[in-house]
Amino acid sequence: MRVWADFTSETDGNGALRLVLNGPLVVSSIGVIDRRLRELEAPVARVDITAITDIDTVGAWTLWRVLRENDAELIGASAKAQRLIAAVQTVKAEGTSGAHRLPFLPRVADAIGDQVVSWGKGTLQMVGFLGAVVTAWGSVIRHPSRFRGKAVIHQLELVGVSALGIIGLMSFLVGIVIAQQGAENLREFGAEIYTINLTGRLALRELGVLMTAIMVAGRSGSAFAAQIGTMKLTEEVDAMRTIGVSPVEALVLPRVLAVMLMMPLLGFYAALMAILGGAFISSLTLDIPFLTFLLRIQEVVPRYDLWVGLIKGPVFGLIIGLAGCYQGMQVQGNSEEVGLRTTMAVVQGIFVVIVLDAFFAVFFSSVGWG
Repeated sequence: MRVWADFTSETDGNGALRLVLNGPLVVSSIGVIDRRLRELEAPVARVDITAITDIDTVGAWTLWRVLRENDAELIGASAKAQRLIAAVQTVKAEGTSGAHRLPFLPRVADAIGDQVVSWGKGTLQMVGFLGAVVTAWGSVIRHPSRFRGKAVIHQLELVGVSALGIIGLMSFLVGIVIAQQGAENLREFGAEIYTINLTGRLALRELGVLMTAIMVAGRSGSAFAAQIGTMKLTEEVDAMRTIGVSPVEALVLPRVLAVMLMMPLLGFYAALMAILGGAFISSLTLDIPFLTFLLRIQEVVPRYDLWVGLIKGPVFGLIIGLAGCYQGMQVQGNSEEVGLRTTMAVVQGIFVVIVLDAFFAVFFSSVGWG
């Protein structure tokens, strides 16, 4: 036979109630007393639970609600009852504090502050990850037998050879756009011939390596994050540590080294394809012969423009490789984290590459390579 929780009440001289609860204050027996407590109209001054035989979280919440709404005093609480009421009160307080939104401006400032702090922590962690990569590279140099040459060659194929088609097509079309748009603006001054200068210098100095970096970040950086992140979820990385294999040496170094080696080559290839695209559209719309365009490039483009693009390549490759591998190593929890970290690797890699490109532009201008 079910025993229901119940209470009796008495009124003091001020019209306030003193409640005396009895029976088990648990989820299976609280239905009747909960309805009666909600129907009380007079304020409650004291709640005596000395006669309560048992209490659970639901009973503690019901009791705490009465105490909170009436600012009542609790009498006769056992250690269990006090512990449950304190726990319910803490959880409720946390939930209530998050329910009230700050005004718009403080909320924006708070979000910006959190984002800045997050960026700072991420930067420190990335620097630490770079230190781990440098340490692993030093260890490989001291012990050459641990260098994974086959893995590097495999990554060179994935990062470089497999990307030639898409990078070549993209750069060819970008060259067409540069030449066409440049010619439209230069025609107003009768200077269409300078389209060659514009296309050559932009392709070799900036757009070749920059567009390649963006493409590699979206293609290879995301692949690095997804591959390593999946290995983290399937505990392959933990298994490697268990058998004494460094994940940084086995997974990170080959990928970072491959993208650093391939970026200058891909950037130069992209610049050549952009120049070919500019020569192609110029021969059709500007009456500049194809071979004349290519020969003129050698005369009007300074040699240091080529070196500027080649110097940027390994640095951009390092950033892309680090971003992809770092985000992959941060995966934990579930497969949704893999998608999130993959997106972060692409965004982070492209953002840092563009920022560094701006710094390179200022630096090379200051040393006379402008």
